[in-house]
Amino acid sequence: MLYLSSLALFALPVALASPHARNNMVQREQINSVPSGFVSKGPAPTSQILNLRLALVQNNPKGLEEALMTVSSPDSPQYRQFLTKEETEAFVAPTQETVDAVTSFLSAHGITATKGSPAGDWLNIDVTVAQADALFDGHFTTFEHTASGATTVRSLAYSIPASLQGHLDFVHPTVTFPQHLNRLPLFSIPIPRGAESEVTKPGGNLTIDAVPPSCASVVTPACLQALYGIPATKATQASNGLGVSGFIGQFANQADLKSFLTALRPDLPSTTTFALQTLDGGTNSQVLAKAGLEADLDIQYTIGVASGVPTTFISVGNANTDGVFGFLDIVNFLLGESNPPHVFTTSYGANENGISQSLATNLCNAYAQLGARGTSIFFSSGDGGVSGTQSGTCTTFVPTFPSGCPFMTSVGGTTGIGPEVSASFSSGGFSNFFATPSYQSAAVSAYLTRLGSTNSGLFNPSGRAFPDISAQGENVEIFNSGREGLVAGTSCSSPIFAATIALLNDLLIAAGKPPLGFLNPFLYSAAGTAALTDITSGSNPGCGTNGFPATPGWDPVSFFSLSSDFDWISLIA
Repeated sequence: MLYLSSLALFALPVALASPHARNNMVQREQINSVPSGFVSKGPAPTSQILNLRLALVQNNPKGLEEALMTVSSPDSPQYRQFLTKEETEAFVAPTQETVDAVTSFLSAHGITATKGSPAGDWLNIDVTVAQADALFDGHFTTFEHTASGATTVRSLAYSIPASLQGHLDFVHPTVTFPQHLNRLPLFSIPIPRGAESEVTKPGGNLTIDAVPPSCASVVTPACLQALYGIPATKATQASNGLGVSGFIGQFANQADLKSFLTALRPDLPSTTTFALQTLDGGTNSQVLAKAGLEADLDIQYTIGVASGVPTTFISVGNANTDGVFGFLDIVNFLLGESNPPHVFTTSYGANENGISQSLATNLCNAYAQLGARGTSIFFSSGDGGVSGTQSGTCTTFVPTFPSGCPFMTSVGGTTGIGPEVSASFSSGGFSNFFATPSYQSAAVSAYLTRLGSTNSGLFNPSGRAFPDISAQGENVEIFNSGREGLVAGTSCSSPIFAATIALLNDLLIAAGKPPLGFLNPFLYSAAGTAALTDITSGSNPGCGTNGFPATPGWDPVSFFSLSSDFDWISLIA
């Protein structure tokens, strides 16, 4: 999984007078210190142009949440009766009063804003550093990332006019610093062709007894079909769709996909391909040497598992300023589509303390919008156990984002067969930003009772808990830049589970039924847990501890995975 380095802790958003703010200003956000890995280079040049985004206060986010839960809860009469694009936007569009207040403020300073999101809850402005300082009392500074030498302009705190409270939610990017990649998913030395030959042949409706022993050391699509009972039958519905995100110059290579299909899904045409969408200057180079390890993994295990489901690689370029890969831009891109994909998977993320709570909340609400329209959203939970996105030094457990968002599905990792156990790297825990949602409150409460005083004081027991589901995440075979090898990480788990849901959607659509949409209320229901395999062994160590132990029932390591006995046909009955 591609994750970002841990940054400095953020203070909660405030609306109090700041000793540094002018009398008519109130401080909006503040970061306590310069993030680790950055150094100040002094005040930013006053003439430098900044591309700022203004988040306007949404008119009814609580109503959006209620609508999402209404269409996502199996016991609701409106279950899977999804909202239209226009109905969803009505919850988040700012009031006309808010739009007028903010645009009038900008006009008074000679600044014209452009619309930055489909619902109009974001505005974009281009201003000089001098203008930004005058508008938001931000003391914008140039910072250098010591490892890469890259420079950026940010502020440790900023304020907004008192008259805009209740209208201007926050300004971005200000206190959220650019986040830099530590590493790619783990990639082993190439494996000899033939070592896994007994698991290359795709199966039908198999059982756990049919899983070849070699799947314990090399995981292929055929292993997943046997382990999880995934049909090899090709999907039939052209209206179905599976979206795969790509960032930071990670390119999905067609030649690698062809090699993968030829070796591991010979029942599928080796010419099977994927559609491409780009934004922010994104591309998808087909130079073999530039093939992205993450992108290859994600495309191979969506196409290789979701047999025949139309799959789109969405490449986000570096021409964005949202501070988190391009998460803002890609979600607004999808929200702007009349028919976004029914399933969307992402193998990237950040430590929750690396972004501001305001930005996290806004992104989370954007995922709620997609979910209310019928999209199942999956993110890898992370590869650092309780220490966050990746292993590191910490004194308290580090939750990851967006796994802490209650409106998406966080996917943890498992390893082994007969039985599966939790992968030790699988990130899991409790958000410090978001409270425990009602759909998981009983399961989380039961786990906390079992946990007792273990890890007391190291995590927030009232936070949104994750992951929500799990899938194989170790010794997964891929092709990259012409090489055959194994990868590990929850980067494997998210596309595998997403592909499985895409196949379920194909059956539903073929039967004239809507797709599954936001899955969590179902996953935590009695029907959901009955359809899955409980992962009861393992832990996710970190921060000098053993982390959380896996137990019967929900746990913040890996929870349930798919069951080979799952009755696919029951979904369309």
